[in-house]
Amino acid sequence: MSHPFNAHFAQLARYNAWATARLLDAVAQVSDADYRRDAGLFFRSIHGTLNHLLVGEQLLWFVRFAEGFSPRVALDAEAEPDRARLDERLRAGTARWEPLIAALPAERWAGTLDYTTSQGVPASLPFAGLLAHVFNHSTHHRGQITAALTALGRPAPEIDFVPYLRNPSQP
Repeated sequence: MSHPFNAHFAQLARYNAWATARLLDAVAQVSDADYRRDAGLFFRSIHGTLNHLLVGEQLLWFVRFAEGFSPRVALDAEAEPDRARLDERLRAGTARWEPLIAALPAERWAGTLDYTTSQGVPASLPFAGLLAHVFNHSTHHRGQITAALTALGRPAPEIDFVPYLRNPSQP
């Protein structure tokens, strides 16, 4: 039996994939020099920030939720130096969340997720709260990239949740 959180978080997973795809489509129009230059972001460049999304969302949190262990990878690691491959991995990675969430048993939502932080410290926090963090974290960094696009004089995609709710099938 599923829990109402299954449907709620599945919707957030679909939104995450939608917003990431729209952002990546806009980023594809940026020259490689602008894509890799220091734009004053926390992870410096658009490329660095996209790599951080890959590390945080896919290489750390997805593994923690899906496989129950915590890989050791630096949050600022360049996990994928190739721009086209990074785009592919981000798109594919966002698609993995919805099936994972749909399969979660109802009792899982009230529990905790035990993991090891990037600093090697054991942690145990509310399962649903940590999953909310994953999607909120991705939204935060997508917002940074849209600001970088605007600073470059490039159009930033509309990636708010409300436009998604109005037309989730719109690319």
